[in-house]
Amino acid sequence: MIEIKDLHKSYKVGKNSLHVLKGINFSVKEGELVSIMGSSGSGKSTLLNILGILDEADQGTYHLDGVPIKNLNEKIAANYRNKFLGFIFQSFNLINYKSAIDNVALPLIYQGMGRKDRMERSMAYLEKVGLADWAKHKPNELSGGQKQRVAIARALASDPKVLLADELTGALDTKTSYEIMDLIQGINDEGKTILVVTHEEDIAHMTKRIVNLKDGIIIDDSMNEQVKAIQNV
Repeated sequence: MIEIKDLHKSYKVGKNSLHVLKGINFSVKEGELVSIMGSSGSGKSTLLNILGILDEADQGTYHLDGVPIKNLNEKIAANYRNKFLGFIFQSFNLINYKSAIDNVALPLIYQGMGRKDRMERSMAYLEKVGLADWAKHKPNELSGGQKQRVAIARALASDPKVLLADELTGALDTKTSYEIMDLIQGINDEGKTILVVTHEEDIAHMTKRIVNLKDGIIIDDSMNEQVKAIQNV
């Protein structure tokens, strides 16, 4: 599903160049639930931006569902993002003056879906995340956990190949974080490929595979020991 080879990325900082990603080799199979861990400055946000077709590497190759992601103009990049990817953010990124169902429906507008079909699909995904009764509520009427559930429903609505979750529990308390991760695990169990970027070890250990980044290099890439133990039973 995702294949990255020898990925490098640098940024200009004044007169100097900051080498952020230093030869990343990384692949994700369809249906995996993978966490990318690393402290601030490790390169995980840069890697996520490249995976999300929001930035481009200086060197190396990136294939998404067999499609080479390289030298794309913004229109094609936006089309690929809408076709292949669903995004979940720490800050939810909901539109405050729109209801939950209208927020979920947003990516479907860009797919050209008619209003009736958009509303039906959006309600189905709100039901999936347990928020059907809150469909008409605006974000300021929802808790943090409910907002993140709306964001997950929105990410799923366009049926993306891959979900990219950037610190999705970073603004939530521990109990709500675990509830959200239970939901993510359930979505993965249905076959969806999911990448979770996090700095929280307990959240990473709720995924099936953990990739550790440090100073722009993958220092460890291993199956979650809990998952491995279950598979060996």
